[in-house]
Amino acid sequence: MGKNTPVDESRWIMLDVETSGLNMQKDSLLAIAAIAMRVDWKAKSLTIDIGDSFEVVLQQEQSSSKENILLHGIGTQKQRDGVDPKIALLAFNKFVGSSPLLAFHAAFDETMIKRHQHQYLNSELSNVWLDIDHLCAVTYEKVRARALDDWMTYFGINCAVRHQAAADTLAECELLQRIWPKVLRNAANGMM
Repeated sequence: MGKNTPVDESRWIMLDVETSGLNMQKDSLLAIAAIAMRVDWKAKSLTIDIGDSFEVVLQQEQSSSKENILLHGIGTQKQRDGVDPKIALLAFNKFVGSSPLLAFHAAFDETMIKRHQHQYLNSELSNVWLDIDHLCAVTYEKVRARALDDWMTYFGINCAVRHQAAADTLAECELLQRIWPKVLRNAANGMM
């Protein structure tokens, strides 16, 4: 997607990554999960499109630590049997197209994906990124939640398996749906 490609305003992509650690400059990207959300601006609706989703485990030369595996559940064999990173990232690029990309604490996901895109494809996604944490904070400013778990608790959102990219992505989609009415109001009032 080139820099001048129009943004697809009707299809947003919520995503989450799993990594070998929290060091954005050194740790490996293990998995990406993404789910499309359909935005109907006239109806002011936002729906989750489970049928339009993406999930991949990237092949690792060396698996992550035991503690890391226990956190996200991507075992040694699954990491070694993953998809070649170049193929996985090309498929991800095709999936996202020109849609805006959304994530909770998006800077982490964006940095990890862009670093690996540069490493394996010598290119960079030019999609617009939005941080769900920021949207939550500006729409529910009196709520002192800042972690995804805090927001999920506040809104009563259950997640089947935390720290598993696809489950976390679905929970983040539900979170965006919960704040959507206030997002629309704030956007209409020029507050975002």
